[in-house]
Amino acid sequence: MPKKVKPAGDGKEEGPLPCKQVKLEAAGGPSPLNLDSPSGLFESLISPIKTETFFKEFWEQKPLLIQRDDPVLATYYRSLFRLSDLKSLCSRGMYYGRDVNVCRCVNGKKKVLNKDGKVHFLQLRKDFDQKRATIQFHQPQRFKDELWRIQEKLECYFGSLVGSNAYLTPAGSQGLPPHYDDVEVFILQLEGEKHWRLYHPTVPLAREYSLEAEDRIGRPAHEFTLKPGDLLYFPRGTIHQADTPSGLAHSTHVTISTYQSSSWGDFLLDTISGLVFDTAKADVELRAGIPRQLLLVETTAVATRKLSGFLRMLADRLEGTRELLSADMKKDFAMNRLPPYYLGDGAELSTPGGQLPGLDSTVRLQFRDHVVLTVGPDQDPSDETREKMVYIYHSLKNRRETHMMGNEETESHGLRFPLSHIDALKQIWNSSAISVKDLKLTTDEEKQSLVTSWPYVLTEVHRRKNSKLLNVPEGDKNCTS
Repeated sequence: MPKKVKPAGDGKEEGPLPCKQVKLEAAGGPSPLNLDSPSGLFESLISPIKTETFFKEFWEQKPLLIQRDDPVLATYYRSLFRLSDLKSLCSRGMYYGRDVNVCRCVNGKKKVLNKDGKVHFLQLRKDFDQKRATIQFHQPQRFKDELWRIQEKLECYFGSLVGSNAYLTPAGSQGLPPHYDDVEVFILQLEGEKHWRLYHPTVPLAREYSLEAEDRIGRPAHEFTLKPGDLLYFPRGTIHQADTPSGLAHSTHVTISTYQSSSWGDFLLDTISGLVFDTAKADVELRAGIPRQLLLVETTAVATRKLSGFLRMLADRLEGTRELLSADMKKDFAMNRLPPYYLGDGAELSTPGGQLPGLDSTVRLQFRDHVVLTVGPDQDPSDETREKMVYIYHSLKNRRETHMMGNEETESHGLRFPLSHIDALKQIWNSSAISVKDLKLTTDEEKQSLVTSWPYVLTEVHRRKNSKLLNVPEGDKNCTS
């Protein structure tokens, strides 16, 4: 049964944390998670809660605890990451700070115990056993295939980057002091047990990470213990701390996080520059110069009124805008997300085959969830006209090893097309398959050129009645950035 929680900081009794306890099918049954599709995965991840209920009642609003008494799911969760994985991972060349943090919460403060340089397993295990330190392993999906498989589908589902960290904490210890994060958090308990305390946010839907002093946050709003197979969700800004109970085995959990910098405010900042760019081309008033010496003085009431008027004008123009110009968000998502999960060595993504599609071919878009279409000013610095172009970015060649590592260099993969190609591109985008000769372009040469520009992204369905499925061969080029 769901546990009763302790009174919240204001002295009022908080209602029970929404909790579902379920017993799933025994060993030998179907896979505990549905990995056939992004929506199927998320549905199975939060089962028995329905997705409609989750987004209506919990998402960005309040925590959800799902406790499961299921040996199949517990065994599967343990396979995602475990303490015994560290030895082999360290042998692959892990480094403190970049790949691993070692820390412990002492008197409400975070004490970092990192060494310099490369991580040596024996030292890491010594700190874990003797100093009771928590090991935080950054972005394990870079090395653990099943986490790659899960997170790649969740990125498709959310349309936002999905990162993860594994936390391994010995019995009777706590790694981090109370804090809140700037991401939506899903906790999967993999090994052992973890005692959690959640507190009301001081900054709802926070935009940055922050520590919080215990004397400021009051008493926990929710308190419970996770066991293998359990799932916990809480929104960004939720203050939390967790420890491994004494007298038990170590705890391992993985934190899967998403929706960092994905708010309406972020989207507004991303699109407003393009809207101003378009409007200024059509409205001479926006092209007029600001008052002399305005940048040397405090903003005047006249300037404020002027800007207010421009914003109202932009709002009116936005109502009739068909294509929002995304400055960065779409491109950044495509550049930094995981590549598609696939079996083997990825030869199907890197080995060209077949022949070029022709006017009699029918083509379809493959890996649709890994391709984004956006309209923006020409990024070619040699083009002074700055005309709008259509950009197609994809993640098929992204490197799994650099996913969510921040300081690693990333490269955008894709193509750009004249704005006159937008209708033909949308035909491809919105059709399960389309004949090349039916594309809305003026000449046959334009049609042929368009469909031969998309390696790996477009697949030829058939040319003649009995032809085989063919991949478009190598030939893409990087967009300028």
